Amino acid sequence: MKVISEDALKDFQQRIGYLREFIGFSSEDAEALHAAKPVVAPLVPVVVDAVYEKLLSFSVTAKAFVPRQTGYQGTAPTRLGDLSQEHPQIKFRKDFLARYLVKLVTMDYNDSSSWEYLDKVGLMHTGNAGFAHREKKPPLRVEYMHCAILLGYVEDILVNAVLTHPDLDDDTKTAVLRAFNKIVWIQNDLFARHYIAEADALPSSTGLLSAPKSTLITAVSVGLLAVGVAFQLGLRFARS
Repeated sequence: MKVISEDALKDFQQRIGYLREFIGFSSEDAEALHAAKPVVAPLVPVVVDAVYEKLLSFSVTAKAFVPRQTGYQGTAPTRLGDLSQEHPQIKFRKDFLARYLVKLVTMDYNDSSSWEYLDKVGLMHTGNAGFAHREKKPPLRVEYMHCAILLGYVEDILVNAVLTHPDLDDDTKTAVLRAFNKIVWIQNDLFARHYIAEADALPSSTGLLSAPKSTLITAVSVGLLAVGVAFQLGLRFARS
């Protein structure tokens, strides 16, 4: 048994090492993601449109796009009714998602700055400044449940695109899908850790939050990763 202390997981690089080892994200997975660029790149506009159609179809997610977005210089919406796929501010936000998707299939996963980027993507949605350009700007706050389910929605789109791609053989599809699944679940933890870290400031009337914060974070992270591992096993058995 490999011994890993909860305190060690507070160190970001050790946390990433643990996440990668637990879910089995290897250099082969990174290669599979890079190899998927020709498949993913043409789909980026379609995926981005689908994501924002979904986000704008619920008031609880759409309202995050009414305030002026950091870096946007044009006319900002003033109410939910102003929002649409064609609004300049929505187009501005769509560009960020497009760049994120491209990064997933191009960045160097051996470079610590790549993991720090994914961590900042999670942090910036909590209302804290994840990136330097957001410092001293109005906070962007999106609740974790919306971030988590959106990751699942994006993965579903990508899974369908890979499974139905006419030019990929089964082995390639499996490698790409497993790699995407692993990176999505690691990204999910890099969202969750920033939200769960706030748990010690919440009331503990039910007793659910009475455990030490580090223990709670570790328990949730392991639980989420276990779901990701189960998905990997499902893919293996589906091919056998």
